[in-house]
Amino acid sequence: MALIGRVKRLSQHLGREMDKTFAAHGLSAAGFDVLATLRRSGAPYRLSAGELMQNTMVSSGTMTNRIDRLEQARLVERVPNPEDGRGVLIALTEKGFALIDAAVGDHVATQRRLTAGLAPAEMETLSALLRKMLERAEGGAG
Repeated sequence: MALIGRVKRLSQHLGREMDKTFAAHGLSAAGFDVLATLRRSGAPYRLSAGELMQNTMVSSGTMTNRIDRLEQARLVERVPNPEDGRGVLIALTEKGFALIDAAVGDHVATQRRLTAGLAPAEMETLSALLRKMLERAEGGAG
């Protein structure tokens, strides 16, 4: 019980701290996720809604809402898909590119601050143990 309780409390703490970083850039965790996914995709920084759904593991309706909010903020735009005349791609705007670059830098700094109390070997051990637990949990093993 102590282990699960600590993992849950730590998850909540980490989430709150990262949310502060995202909020400082006018983003939610969800918005950050979409923009960061587009940024990681490489030039020209555009993906289909289906690719975004697959990379962020959310439903179609959820992704549509996220894209709509980011488009209203002029961080992404819908552009015609040159390979499929009926389809559109979601592309980072210049404003979105600048924002996600700044937000990622601050996000990495937040993560460093949050893990600063652990030595590199401790981080590797903890990461390996958490990966093992996640594999079992996500693999459906009971």
